[in-house]
Amino acid sequence: MRYNEVKRFIEENKRNPSKHRIEEHDMLNWVKQQRKLVNAGALKAERVEKFKELLALSERYKRKNQYM
Repeated sequence: MRYNEVKRFIEENKRNPSKHRIEEHDMLNWVKQQRKLVNAGALKAERVEKFKELLALSERYKRKNQYM
């Protein structure tokens, strides 16, 4: 559920969730927690693949100006 929410947010807004906007904190915290789980090796293989696709998508918009 969070995966789809974050993916849709990035595709619609052409940017990653911001730590400066309160309404985006939940998405940002979820991404950070998933990154920690991947690094610890605690996620299932199919979830790791989907999360890596999400990271690749977020990498495209990593340096975008969020205040257009």
